[in-house]
Amino acid sequence: MIKLQLIGHLGHDAVQRHVNGHTVLGFRVAHTERFKARDGQLQERTTWVDCSLWNKEKLGPYLRTGTRVFVEGNPAPDNYVNGQGENVSVLRLKVLQLQLLTSRRDGGKRENEVEEIVMVNEDPADDLPF
Repeated sequence: MIKLQLIGHLGHDAVQRHVNGHTVLGFRVAHTERFKARDGQLQERTTWVDCSLWNKEKLGPYLRTGTRVFVEGNPAPDNYVNGQGENVSVLRLKVLQLQLLTSRRDGGKRENEVEEIVMVNEDPADDLPF
C-alpha cells in the first residue's frame, strides 16, 4: 500500500466536476520546504499535488484559495506533454482523508496549535463487492 500525507495551502478554489454520475472536487495543494543549501543560503522548494475528492460536493465552499489543509490518500504520478510540447510530471492524489486547518490566535500571539474543522474519512474497502 502506498499512502501520502500532506499539509499545505490550496492554490485555487476547488473545482467541481461530474464524472460517470459521481461528483469530484479538484484542487491543488502546495507544500513549501525551507532549508539551507551547502553554501549557507536559505532555499525554498514548493511541491504541488493535484488532489481529487470524490462524492463530497458539500465541502466545495470550504475549499478556497489559501485554505490550510491536511490531506491523506493514494498517490499516483502522471506525465503528459503540455501545449508547448514540454514533458510535464505531476503528482496526483485521490483524497481519502481531509482536514481543514486553522491557526488559533490568543492575545495577538500566534500559536502553532491546529484546530480541526472538518474531517472526511473515505474507507477504500467501501468499493469492494463483498
